[in-house]
Amino acid sequence: MTVITEANKTKARELTAQLTLDEKIAIVHAAGLFRNGNAERLGIPPLRMDDGPMGVRAELHNDNWAPLYNTRDYVTYLPSGSAVASTWNPDLARMTGEVLGEEARGRGKDVILGPSINIKRSPLCGRNFEYMSEDPVLTAAQGVAYIQGVQESDVAACAKHYAVNSQETDRLDVDETVSERALREIYLPAFEAAVQDGGVLSVMGAYNLVNGTKCCEHKQLLDDILRDEYGFDGFVVSDWSAVRDTKASAEVGMDIELSVTPNFDDYYFANPLKKAVEDGDVKESDVDGKVERVIAVMDALHMLGDAHASRKPGRYATLDHAAKALDIARESIVLLKNEGSLLPLAAGSKVAVIGDFAKNPRYQGAGSSMVNSTQVDVLLDKLIDSELNVIGYQQGFDRHGKPDAALQKSACELATQADTVILCMGLDEIAESEGLDRSNLRLAQNQ
Repeated sequence: MTVITEANKTKARELTAQLTLDEKIAIVHAAGLFRNGNAERLGIPPLRMDDGPMGVRAELHNDNWAPLYNTRDYVTYLPSGSAVASTWNPDLARMTGEVLGEEARGRGKDVILGPSINIKRSPLCGRNFEYMSEDPVLTAAQGVAYIQGVQESDVAACAKHYAVNSQETDRLDVDETVSERALREIYLPAFEAAVQDGGVLSVMGAYNLVNGTKCCEHKQLLDDILRDEYGFDGFVVSDWSAVRDTKASAEVGMDIELSVTPNFDDYYFANPLKKAVEDGDVKESDVDGKVERVIAVMDALHMLGDAHASRKPGRYATLDHAAKALDIARESIVLLKNEGSLLPLAAGSKVAVIGDFAKNPRYQGAGSSMVNSTQVDVLLDKLIDSELNVIGYQQGFDRHGKPDAALQKSACELATQADTVILCMGLDEIAESEGLDRSNLRLAQNQ
């Protein structure tokens, strides 16, 4: 597994000492939506980052959010964080990371923005599908294995979102008031394990405030706990647009600023940071520390000099990866009840299949974790190919609209002819999404 060594740190210090202030500034802020700047003179490349925790995100233009390759941009889609946790199997969590790391390297990435190890505190959170669990111990165990798997491929995992980031409503400005005990027992154990047991190379600073201070300005979280107490020696990257104050973030262990707009030179860690250093408002030594941490990770990933030739190449959208994703998904299934030993269904059973999701599976939530999947298994096709006697399929409802009486009637008529009905219900992608929380736990009206 890739780790930062004293040799990496020494090389980082030596290179940083040779950089101009402009080159240092370039390294600590974005030069694209998913990469920082570089110092070509000394052979220091940009770090190429990408979402997300369930697969490598579709490629975007460097300076806008339009897709670059469209339908050519396919990867393996991995089970969600909640599914990985539901396996209760660290070996499968590690396999998830291994597949993701190989795919990230195959797509030319240096950092994959996952795992998402925030604790589920409300069932309404729109991003719960990304997060592993409401249990800090389970999240820590599965998160560590996942990180170790990713970093086998010379890719940095990025544990996110640090910290106490458990809601999407007002996520940019919400102030989470948390006791020290709750912080230590609930919200931080997975991050502590990610650093001390997983050896994670990067951490993402969250949008929200904790006890009155922005996470990306938080001395207690970033310096006292993450670096001094946990011993983290990788770099911290901001969530996209989470840095709001040049001086406040420059004086703590926030290392790279990423954001969502193309005016990269105007970012807080760009021209404003350079001016703050030149005016004496921020010490250049604080910038040096950031640059050293970034370069040390680059060196650990074999990105510098001749070491690049030995870096693992990766691969993506392979049949082997699809098979592994299926193995993980199978073990993630949770059977809540089996009244009358209904399952497994006997061969030859007359089965009616009802619901649009049987033909058009909903397999991911919306937001930054969405990917173009190279292969999607369709339940109806699998049932038809099984030993069951599928006597028919009815849509039953309009997936994106209002209830349809005719569709409902047809579904009910089919159901009366079957021994068993397999009913495929759920929420469409936008109902569970980054950027919003659900208002209730009810199924949509059309369900």
